[in-house]
Amino acid sequence: MLIDAAVPHHLHSFEAGTSHFGEHAAAALDVDSGLILKTLIVDTGRGLAVCCVPVPHQLNLKKAAKALGCKSVTMADPVKAQRSSGYVPGGISPLGQKRALPTVIDASVEKQPTVYVSGGRRGLDIALAPGDLARLTGAQFSAISSA
Repeated sequence: MLIDAAVPHHLHSFEAGTSHFGEHAAAALDVDSGLILKTLIVDTGRGLAVCCVPVPHQLNLKKAAKALGCKSVTMADPVKAQRSSGYVPGGISPLGQKRALPTVIDASVEKQPTVYVSGGRRGLDIALAPGDLARLTGAQFSAISSA
């Protein structure tokens, strides 16, 4: 997907951890954990959606619902998230999912030169510009996290 779109990016492989995947990735890649985005799948009541927030932040469900234009969201069942995305939890990428889902990226990273997202498996991250991530996923930037 990234190659076809001619998007500058770098793949980073590292030994996958068994928990706290984002923090583990930040340590393995020696980058600020605020630049590592966790990909969270939420249930809007009408379907699933993707929220990308920096590892040290928490997804604010009320802000996410507002950004997605619905009354409320809940965290999606991990089995549904895996089935929808085609990726295992802890390795879900916002890119290349089986079905394109509405996507929101936390506004706190919009001006950063580079962010890191899962490459579709634990122990693989992709570094790319946040604007390119938004363009490829059809995402909008919105303040959806609480530090």
